[in-house]
Amino acid sequence: MRRAAVLVAVAALTAGLLSGCADDPAEPPRARAHTGGGNAEGKTVITVGVYGAFGLQEAGLYDEYMRQNPGIHIRQTSIQRNENYYPQLLTHLGSGSGLADIQAVEVNNIAEITATQADRLVDLSRTDGVRRADFLDWKWAQATTGDGRTVGLGTDIGPQGICYRKDLYAKAGLPTDREAVGRLWAGDWAKYLEAGKRYREHAPEGTVFTDSASGVLNAVLGSSPVRFYDEDGEVVYKTNPAVRDAWDLAASFAGERLTARLQQFTPAWDQGFANGRFATVSCPAWMLGYIQDKAGRAGEDKWDVAAAPRPGNWGGSFLVVPKAGAHPREAAKLAAWLTAPAQQARLFAERGSFPSAGAAYGLPAVAGATHPYFGDAPIGRIYSRAARDVPVQTVGPKDLIIQQNLSDVGMLQVDQKGRTPRQGWDAAVKTIDNALDL
Repeated sequence: MRRAAVLVAVAALTAGLLSGCADDPAEPPRARAHTGGGNAEGKTVITVGVYGAFGLQEAGLYDEYMRQNPGIHIRQTSIQRNENYYPQLLTHLGSGSGLADIQAVEVNNIAEITATQADRLVDLSRTDGVRRADFLDWKWAQATTGDGRTVGLGTDIGPQGICYRKDLYAKAGLPTDREAVGRLWAGDWAKYLEAGKRYREHAPEGTVFTDSASGVLNAVLGSSPVRFYDEDGEVVYKTNPAVRDAWDLAASFAGERLTARLQQFTPAWDQGFANGRFATVSCPAWMLGYIQDKAGRAGEDKWDVAAAPRPGNWGGSFLVVPKAGAHPREAAKLAAWLTAPAQQARLFAERGSFPSAGAAYGLPAVAGATHPYFGDAPIGRIYSRAARDVPVQTVGPKDLIIQQNLSDVGMLQVDQKGRTPRQGWDAAVKTIDNALDL
């Protein structure tokens, strides 16, 4: 969870495509303007502010909208890193100036936006063309206030699967068919641990079961309805049994020496894909393209994807419309069109961003989607099924801080430095409580 924009992006689900919101580490944190095709003279100019290569422009959606609406001209600006983009967004919302007509919001920030900025944003549930029934219930809920205002429309999500190396599974005596692999741990993350122990018994030399204990922790937490905050908005991560159970399970992976002891989204982790160091990895939909990029030709047709033990989500984004924008009514109409099922299906086909609109799952671009790199896995079916069953999660304004420190401060110490689970937990709690001023 260290780099929020990377977590929701990076990956294409089809060969040669890039993800919806990938960050380029070499790019400086500056805004870049992108002007849509055609002449803006005499037209209503709608500005869109995003982070990274968000995908809407790259998939041709702006050009299509301008063809359908010749009186509209769309101009996008992009800041490469969400950690630079988001503080600026908060500043602009607070001052009521410097805002684009439409702004992107990363999923780890949507709770704070919904809780603290709703009065400054348009209620998009009242916009023509927006149908709540088109969206997954849990995605809709993430951007909806307690009094029923929906201030963000979901663009994409990260439903969970488990990616695995078929060749390594075969050598370890485990099944390789994706349905049989999914049955190894169906319904229970503890069964994933047991599968790891089975793998260890006959593991090919130089390999381990999974990449990191932190990856396991994040995946398990992504399938829990209540994590760090309760329904009253109180911080409960220290006393929530679901968090402690996830912590203990992830720590067991470290204790059983089933991990490669890597930190995700680091060069060493990338190299682990390239050299076949680990046999499984928690795998939201956007991870497929990341694996393809890092494993390269050496991993082609060796990786596959199966259902996760329990449905969960890791990643996603929203579009919001500030009331202080120059054209809030026209912007709301555009946001509704960009997030409609047909456009989400097109974004998936062109850029690999998995739709947050469940109504898109029956469209051919999603329902029939397969991935040649992963043995023609029916990714549309696998991830649609997972997405529908993701629980409605209670989210809080500082979810990212809590999860990042549980993962990168606490669990990383257990996995890499041999600290006890209690020592790692105490280190994470101290850092989190200092950050939250608890």
